[in-house]
Parts: sequence; C-alpha cells; structure tokens
Amino acid sequence: MLFNSVEFLLFFPIVTALYFILPNQWRWLLLLLASCLFYMAWIPIYVTILFLIIIVDYVAARKIEGATGSKRKLFLLVSVIANVSLLAIFKYYDFLGQNLSEILNLMHITWKVPPLNLILPIGLSFHTFQALAYTIEVYRGNQPAERHLGIYALYVMFYPQLVAGPIERPQNLIHQFKENHSFVPENVVSGLRLMLWGFFKKIVIADRLAMLVNHVYNQPHEYSGLPLVLATYCFAYQIYCDFSGYSDIAIGAARVMGIKLMKNFNSPYAAANIQDFWHRWHISLSSWFRDYLYIPLGGSKCGEILRLRNILIVFFVSGLWHGANWTFAEWGLLHGAFIIIYLYWKRGALSKALPAALQHYLGLFITFNFVCFAWIFFRANSVADAHWIAMHLLPLNNADKLGDLGLTGGEMLVSIVAILILELVQFFERNRGGVAFLEKQRLSTRWICYYTLILYIIILGEFGGARFIYFQF
Repeated sequence: MLFNSVEFLLFFPIVTALYFILPNQWRWLLLLLASCLFYMAWIPIYVTILFLIIIVDYVAARKIEGATGSKRKLFLLVSVIANVSLLAIFKYYDFLGQNLSEILNLMHITWKVPPLNLILPIGLSFHTFQALAYTIEVYRGNQPAERHLGIYALYVMFYPQLVAGPIERPQNLIHQFKENHSFVPENVVSGLRLMLWGFFKKIVIADRLAMLVNHVYNQPHEYSGLPLVLATYCFAYQIYCDFSGYSDIAIGAARVMGIKLMKNFNSPYAAANIQDFWHRWHISLSSWFRDYLYIPLGGSKCGEILRLRNILIVFFVSGLWHGANWTFAEWGLLHGAFIIIYLYWKRGALSKALPAALQHYLGLFITFNFVCFAWIFFRANSVADAHWIAMHLLPLNNADKLGDLGLTGGEMLVSIVAILILELVQFFERNRGGVAFLEKQRLSTRWICYYTLILYIIILGEFGGARFIYFQF
C-alpha cells in the first residue's frame, strides 16, 4: 500500500482510531494485523517469507541469550546466514549468476547460470537489516531477547517504517509497543503536520521532477550539456524529497500514536563536507553500517591502510545494498573515495590556512556538486549510461533543448517555487528552531501555512501514484 494512495487515506485514520479505542493489551495485535494488510497489498504470499524469518530470529535470539561461549556465536551465525541468504536469493542471485556467466564466457567456457527471475519482496533490505540489528544487539547484551512473539513480529513489521525505514534499533522501538500511549493532541498535531510536509515533498516536488529526470535518463544519448546537468540536479532533489518525504510520513504516522521513530534526514544538502553529508543523509542506514560493519572491521583504530580499506568496504557494500547493479557499487565507491580525499584534505596545511567562513562555503559548494555528480551512477539505467552522462555534462551547451525535457514551462516554475519553499523551511529548521518557531506563531499564521501546503498539494501536486524510489531496495 502506498502512502500516496486513496487506500492509505482510509487505512491510516481507521487504524489510528481503533488503536486509541482498544485497550493497551490488544494494540500490538491491531498494529500487527494492520501491518500484514499494509504489506500484503503488494504480493500477499510474500508475507509468509517475513513470518519465516521472524520465527528464525525470534528463536535464535532466545537461544543466544540462554547460551554461553561458542554456542552464542553459533546461534548468531544462524540468524545472520538466514537473513543474508534470503537477501542473496531474492536480490543478488541473478546478478551474481549473470556476472559469473560473463566471466566464464571470457574464459571461453560456455555455461550460463539459470536465472530465478524472482520478484524482489518490497523493502526486503530494510526489514532484513532491522532484524539483524535485533539479534546482534541481543548477542552484545544491549537488548534482552523478546519473549512475546507478537511484539517481536511487530518490531519487524510495524507498517509506517516496514518497507523504507527508518531502520530502527530494538532498544528504541520494542519497549514502545508495550507502553500505554494516551491520545495526546500535541502528538496528533505535530505528527499530521510532519505527514503533510512529507506529502508535499513527495507529490509536489519528487513526482513532478521525476517526469523530467525519467525523460532524460531513459534516453541519455539524446542529450548533452545543460539538459544532462539540469536532469542530474533535478534527480538530487527528486530522490531527497521522495525518500525524506517517505520518512516524514512514516515518523509522523507513528508519532500520532505516540510512538517515536528516529530522525532519518537532517538537511543533507546543507552539509559542509562529505562526512557531514553522511551524518545527515539516511541516518538510520549510515549509523547501521557504522555500528555493525565499520567498527567490527576495526573502524579507525586499526592503522591508516586498514582504515582506508574499511571505508571503501563499507561504501562498496552500502552501494550494493541499494541494488544489484554495478552502478550502485560505483556510486558507493565514489563516496568512499571522496571521504578519503576529504580526510587527507582536512589534515593538510591549506585547509587550516583558509578562513573558516571560506572553508564552510567552499565545502558546501564542493560537497553538494560532488553528491549530485555521484547521483548519476545511482540513477542511470546502466554503467554505460552513467559513464556517457558523466562524460557529456560539459560543455554547458544545448540550451535550446531545455524546453523539451518532459515538463512544460509552467510545471518547471511550480517545481522551482516548491524547491524554494523546501529550502526556506529547512533554513528555519536549522537556524530558528524549525517547528518550534512555527509553534510560537499565532494560530491563524499556523493555519495559513497548513492550508497553503494543502492547496499546493491538491492543485499543483502530481497524483500519478508513483512508488517511492526506495521501495525497490
């Protein structure tokens, strides 16, 4: 079920109303059934896969907690293998098989790995990582194994963040399903406001920009220069508004019920360097890789060469986590390489000699443009397309083709104004307390802001029912 669908406009208020009507001891069951219904709106049979892995991890965690010595590692390994194997079969089997066949072909060995052609369960990478976080935290002694199977199943399947995050830790989420959350008007208002902002990002900005981006990126060889540059910058805002919009709706929907999910985005395009960008972008995933891959590899405490190796491994894996395509691997390695360059730059004499203000604004400019350049490899349909686009951004010519990119002049103006609204709101969030600043205004002022967003969505939104980009991961 899509957040930007008529079905969700009925589903959300009904589930939320029932949540507050029911006694606390039955709310977990309501949310679990609602989450099953939400997930089964795509391919119903795939919910059995979720239940299977939930049972494996539930049992493994109980065994880990009750075991000692090497047996604890064995049960953790069972959980990790079960989760990773599921991900490998559905997401990477055909990709690995195709690459193996090509390698054998280069060796003049004619043998093709038969493809499975399985449809990827929606959001598989997200709930796999959330499940892994649980068993790892139980193994580390940071989280007791959950005795209530239904509560644990809800931790994995909680519908607001089931298919695209935020990827929660068990310490933050599980106990909240047992608490009695009263109806709090402030939570309802702030949650609905955040959901409204998420819908604005998705329907007004992301889905309209998608028309231009798809038009250019699906036939990149027809363009060069300014059209490719414009489409690349548009994709930067499309993917940000699409994904952060989903996160806002998810966090807001949970907040209405009194459940707190972690913040997943923090004005990432305002980052002054690439490290800062990854502290602001998809925070739940970047912190997952930090805690469960980078630090176990040795982090930054294992010597210079190994530290650089660890950075590249993390970003390579992060790239492939997003999709079974070498474009994603290149995107990840580009970010890893840029972080390494930044680390050396930070130590250099020149960086220390530059005035702080100049360093800040220069960092903003370089980081934003690098991130946009790297998005080429994330969005391109193939490695060949990505390389074509990257090599034909300059010179900045072909301005005459800017009027034939899938959007009319009026639609482009709507997008530009919406992006300016986005940047203005994020400026207030960073510098004037954001929501707190709005709450200090008169009631009439607040409602003017709300109605402006609602009218902008209704009149100028793109209601094609486009799926969220990160659903494919």
